[in-house]
Parts: sequence; structure tokens; C-alpha cells
Amino acid sequence: MPPKITTELLRQLRQAMKNSKYISEPIQAYIVPSGDAHQSEYIAPCDCRREFISGFTGSAGTAIITEKHAAIWTDGRYFLQAAQQIDKNWTLMKMGLKETPSQEDWLLSVLPEGSKVGVDPWIIPADQWKHMSKALTSAGHSLVAVQENLIDPFWTDRSARPSSPLIVLGLNYTGMTWQDKITSLRTKMADRKITWFVITALDEIAWLFNLRGADIEYNPVFFAYAIIGRSSIRLFINGDRMADPAVKEHLQLNSSSKPEFEVQVLPYESILTELQGVCGGLGPKEKVWISDKASFALTEAIPKIHRSLTPSTPICLAKAVKNATEIEGMRRAHIKDAVALCELFAWLDKEVPKGTVTEISSADKAEELRRQQKDFVDLSFPTISAVGPNGAIIHYSPLPETNRTLSLNELYLIDSGAQFKDGTTDVTRTVHFGTPTAYEKECFTYVLKGHIAVSAAVFPNGTKGHLLDSFARSALWESGLDYLHGTGHGVGCFLNVHEGPCGISYKTFADEPLEAGMIVSDEPGFYEDRSFGIRIENVVLVVPAKPKYNYRNRGSLTFEPLTLVPIQVKMMNTDMLTQKERDWVDEYHKQCREVVGAELERQGRHAALQWLIRETQPIA
Repeated sequence: MPPKITTELLRQLRQAMKNSKYISEPIQAYIVPSGDAHQSEYIAPCDCRREFISGFTGSAGTAIITEKHAAIWTDGRYFLQAAQQIDKNWTLMKMGLKETPSQEDWLLSVLPEGSKVGVDPWIIPADQWKHMSKALTSAGHSLVAVQENLIDPFWTDRSARPSSPLIVLGLNYTGMTWQDKITSLRTKMADRKITWFVITALDEIAWLFNLRGADIEYNPVFFAYAIIGRSSIRLFINGDRMADPAVKEHLQLNSSSKPEFEVQVLPYESILTELQGVCGGLGPKEKVWISDKASFALTEAIPKIHRSLTPSTPICLAKAVKNATEIEGMRRAHIKDAVALCELFAWLDKEVPKGTVTEISSADKAEELRRQQKDFVDLSFPTISAVGPNGAIIHYSPLPETNRTLSLNELYLIDSGAQFKDGTTDVTRTVHFGTPTAYEKECFTYVLKGHIAVSAAVFPNGTKGHLLDSFARSALWESGLDYLHGTGHGVGCFLNVHEGPCGISYKTFADEPLEAGMIVSDEPGFYEDRSFGIRIENVVLVVPAKPKYNYRNRGSLTFEPLTLVPIQVKMMNTDMLTQKERDWVDEYHKQCREVVGAELERQGRHAALQWLIRETQPIA
């Protein structure tokens, strides 16, 4: 697919950068981040400004446009994709490579003296604003807030902001009422002497109120803000969705609830004026809690003396540690997901030799099979269905013009997941339908060894996930290989498939320590450009471990796989595995056979059951 031609768009943006209709004085550079006003990773079409101006569709990246230059920064997941999608007007900046300048350094090298750099204050997180502003100011430039987004005036076919109906989640899914969650939050506020808490992250609002929506594809969230006081609750949300009787009853909008649980519903756009009103009435020692990743616009509305910034909000932490009901739901969701995938692979084994299955038809089949499972709501992200060289594009999504046919002589990687009412799934398997080469098997086995090293790891309480990242790479590193993405991310419970504040990645040291009840992915990989991609991904639950000793009474943790889908033995060079690793594979496959086999039997899916039994035989 040819890249989007952006010459005219850049001309219009550069004109807007000088137009007094939008800005008080001209700016010499304009920053276009990926996110929305809630700093979401996945965003609604009306917020895809960086994609509109650059043509690059990846979920992470920042575009910066000056009078003469246009550059885009993205991470290793998207190097190949971005290179294919941007035209000659753009320079690709590959983050993480030592020759790549940071955004600040690049700006300092291209800006004329005393320049003004503009950005929409609603879209830049406060922590990034602070960092960028400091770097620019120290070199004699300034970062300025441009209140009207400069892309919007010439984005003529921009869609309206979605306002989908809300889903009410009962205690059987959440394990805790929203009133209890508010009470627990207020206890944490009192402990920290906080008077008000401003919530901007969409998944935090959905989790707190036990509501879900569909305003952003694949993410069951809805556009809203909330301000929680010691005895008041303000929810900022648009549309007639609050008129739904089920929602009214759930939030007790009509009934006389206790005053401290009375929800005041206000227009979405009124958040700034309401927050300014709250701040105007603060006593000298009163504090307002807000995430340091909230927009600069909202953060700046809180006077510095009253502002209490937090890298991980108390909701973010509470949401990450799943309760018993949520864990049970996640187990159920992963069993249903495994049923669908066993059916898919059984079908592929039969159909691929006929030469009629493509990346798109395989992804569609996976979705069709998942839809047959109870409480299915949506996919959890666009399916990565990749044959041969397309597998080397880490976040590849098949399009009609790139769609390859599955065959007996190329690797096939499928990374897919679902949103069920009881949980969120995310699983990757790499398979071969013919005979893999010795090199493909060797690389697959290094990745498998890394996957097992993380999954079987035993580590002390208080360990941060980034310390486990090298466990996943050790076998690859020994052979001079590596991969350019993190090893794992937190996973929500019928929420965002990528969730903070925990993860397993060398890219961040700001992650929170892992604790029992957290759910993360374990997904090392290896990618040979223009040839193939390999990734093995399970979602795993952090559980207590009982090693021989208990140093200083710290206690230990390990992982329990929730994903129960066979890992193709044909792809393994079993001579490279230690006895411990072989035992891990056999034990994992036994669990797949017993747990998923029972469900396949119950659902009467006999062809998939036969496939599962074949694929989970002990290693010879």
C-alpha cells in the first residue's frame, strides 16, 4: 500500500502555525502526540490526529512539524510499519536506537533562536510537558499551550465523538460494589490528607463505577471524567446514556442514596470550569490528587500549592490487583478463548493444505469462533494474523493489499484476544503447517526458553517486573539475538488489554512491584526482517510461591498461566531444552488437555478435542 501523501496537509498545518485566528503569535514547531485528552493508548477515530497528519497508524508515536521539517518518533514494534506508511516529507526517528535523537535534542538542532513550540494542552500529559518545557527553556525557546488544536480546522471529515450505550456490571463480575470502591478510595485519600481526587483515565472511571462502554474500539470504556470528594461524587459524561433505566438504578440516580454516594452527573465539557470552581474554594492546606499523566490543561488548573501528583493513582493500583471474583472470571474467559483457538487450529490444519486460507480469512474465522462463546463482547485488539515476512512487522494487521495466503512452507503468527464480560484475553502462537527449517526451530526454541524462564520464575515479594525482562532474553542473547519490545504488560479484567502500572519491560523502571493477584502477559519473540516473526504469549497470574527458604520473611511469588493453548511441539528443537524445560512443557500441555479438553467435551466440539489431544502429547 503506498504511503499517504501529506504535502498539502503539512502546508495547511504550517499556515495554521502562523494564523492569528488560532494563535496569538506564530509558532515555529507543533507537536502532535498520539493520545487523546485522557492519554489513552487506543483512541477513537475523532482523536487520530497524528495518523491523519502523517499516515502512520500505529498506537504509539509522536509527530513534530517545523517550518521546514516533519519527523515522527515511534518504538521498535512499529519501525517497519512506519517506514512503509510515511511519505518522503517525513523522517522516521527510531526510538531506543543510540543514533536516534530525542524529540528535545532534535528540536534544539533545527529551531531558529528564541522559537515557540506549540502543543494542544489537553493531549500532552503533564509529565511530558514538564520535561519538554525544561529542555526548551534551557536553550532559550519556549513551549506554549495552543488551546485550539491546529489539525482540526482542516480535518474536514473528522467524525463525531462516540457516545455508546453503557453496560452495567453486577457483583458476579466485579466482586465489589462501586460504593465499596469509593469508600476504599476515600480511605486512601484520608490517609494522604487529600480533599479531592480528579480521575482522567477512562479505564479507571469504568472500573470505579462498575460500568463499561464501547466508545473506543476494542476497549470497553466511555468518555468521562470524575471528581471524587470526601462526601461528593461528580461524573462528567455526555449523551442520553445516563437516561438508561439500568444505569440510573445502578448509580441510584433516582433513589435517595446516602448523600456521600449521590452521583452528580454533569456535561463532559464542563470538567475544566468545575475543577477551577473546586480549586477556587480550597482551604490553605487542602490538596487535589491527580495523575502526573493527566493532561497539562487539567493539571495546570490546580494551583501548584494544592496539587498532589502521583505516577500511579490509587485506582490504577487497586484495579491491577484482581479480586477473587475477577480472577475466577479471567480463568473462565481464558478457557472459552482456548476452546475457540483449538477449533481455529484444528480448522487450519485441515484447510491450509488446500491453499484457500488467507491472513484475513483466518483472523475472521478466529473472531467467528470466539463469538460463539458465552458473554463475548468484542475483540480486545485488532488481530495480528501474519504469514512469513509479515510476521516480522511486530504489530502487523492484514489489509487486502498485504494479505498473504497461509501455506505449508512459511511460519504463521497469530496474536489475538477477546473481551468477554468476565475477562480479557491476549494470546500469541506461532505455528508451521509443513516442515520448519532448522533455523526457524532454533529461534523458536530460544523464544520458548525465554517464555518458560519468566513463567517459571520464583522471585521475592516487592520485585518489579522490569527485573524479569532479561530472564526472557537470556537464551536469545547467548546466541546474539534479541527483540525490540517489552516482555509483558498488565491486562485488565473486561477492560484495556494493556494496563498499568505493572509490566515486564526493560523500557521502564517506574513500574510498580508485582504482587499476588496482578495479571500480566509473558511474550518474548524474535523477528527476522523480511522472513518471519516468532512470538509465544500467555497471560499469567501472579501467585504466592513456597520455595524451600523464606529470606527475612519476605515471601515469594511466581506465575500461573491463565492462557491454556498448546505450544506447537513440531516447532521445538527439543534437544536444546533442559529436563526442567521439557517438564514445564509437558505439565503445561497436561493442564491444557485436562481443563480445555473438559470444556470442549462439554460443548460437543469433538474435532477440536481430537486436535488438542494430538497437540498435547508428552515430548518424546
